[in-house]
Amino acid sequence: MDPITLGFFIFGLVLLTVGADVLVKGAAHLAGSLGISPLVVGLTVVAFGTSAPELAVSTASAWKGQADIAIGNVVGSNIFNVLFILGISALIIPLAVQQQLIRLDVPLMIAASVLLLLMGLDSVIGRMDGVILFSGLIIYTIFLIHHSRKESAAIKAEYCEGVDVNEDDDQPHWGKNIGYLLLGMVMLILGSKWLVEGAVMFARGLGVSELMIGLTIVAAGTSLPEVATSIMAALRGERDIAVGNVVGSNIFNILCVLGLSSIISPAGIRVADTALQFDIPVMIAVAAACLPIFFTGRIISRGNGAMLFGYYIAYTLYLVFTAQRIPATETLNTAMLWFVIPLTMLTLAIGVVRELRKKAAA
Repeated sequence: MDPITLGFFIFGLVLLTVGADVLVKGAAHLAGSLGISPLVVGLTVVAFGTSAPELAVSTASAWKGQADIAIGNVVGSNIFNVLFILGISALIIPLAVQQQLIRLDVPLMIAASVLLLLMGLDSVIGRMDGVILFSGLIIYTIFLIHHSRKESAAIKAEYCEGVDVNEDDDQPHWGKNIGYLLLGMVMLILGSKWLVEGAVMFARGLGVSELMIGLTIVAAGTSLPEVATSIMAALRGERDIAVGNVVGSNIFNILCVLGLSSIISPAGIRVADTALQFDIPVMIAVAAACLPIFFTGRIISRGNGAMLFGYYIAYTLYLVFTAQRIPATETLNTAMLWFVIPLTMLTLAIGVVRELRKKAAA
C-alpha cells in the first residue's frame, strides 16, 4: 500500500473528526448565546453537526463526479449509525426512547429512505430531487423549533447538559465561537478533500469499486463523530441523546447531504444498480426495524444492541466477500435470507404483540 495514499486518508480522517467536534462546539455555544433552546441545539446542531463529515465528503465527491462515493457514504453511514452505533451504545447501557421518536422521527427516517429509493429508480438523483430533499429538511427543522417550545423544563435541562450549553451565560464569547465555526469548516473542507482522494486511490489500488469503499471505510470514518457522541451519551446515562443523535443524523444525511450534493453536482448523482438492488433496500430495512425495537417497552435493550451489532458484522462480511468474490458469500446470503432475518422478524413481532397486550391490559 502506498504510504502517501495511507497518509492522505488518515490525515483527512483526523481533520474530519476534529473539525466536526470543533464545529459542533462553536455552533452549540453560539446558539446558546443567541438564546436558542438547548433542545433545538441537541436535535439540530448536534445531530446535524456530527453529520458534517458526510456532508463535506459527499459534496466534494459529487462535485468531482465521483457519485459512487457520495451515495455510498450516505447509505453506508445510515446503516452504520443504526446497526453499529446504536448496537454498541445499547450494549453499554439500555437506551430509553422518547415517544416523539416513535411517532415522528423514525417514520420520517423510513419515509426519507423510501423516497431516496424511488428517486433513484431512474438511476440518477437530479437537481430537482435535491431541491425536494433539502426542502424537506427545512420543514423538519422548523417543526422541531416549534415543537421544542412545548417540551418540559426537565427535557430542556437534559439537552442543555448533553450539549454543554448554558442559556444564562452572560459572557457569550462571540469571537471565540465564530472562530470555532470557521476553523471547523476549514478542517472539514481539507479533511474531506484528502479523505476522498485517499479513498479513490484505495479503491484503485485494491481493485474494488468506489461504491464499496464509500459503503465501508468512508462511511465508518465519517460516522466517527456520531460514534463519539452516542457512546459518551450512553456512558453518561443521558436519556435519548444517543438515540436522537443517530435518528437525526440519518434524516440529515438523506435530506441535506444527498440533497445538497445532487444540487451542486454538474449532472446530478448517478445511483449504481448495486445500490438500488441491495444497499438502499438494506438501509430501508434497517430504518424500518427501528420501529418495533423502539416500540417494545420504549427501550433498546442489550439484547437488541447485540442483534444490531451482529447484523452490522454480517453486512460488512457480505460486502467484503462479494468484493473479493469469496465462495462463502452464497452461504452467508442463504443463512441470512432463510434463517437469521425471519427469526429476527418473528422475535420483534412477538415483542410488539406483548407490548400491545400490556397496554390493552392497562
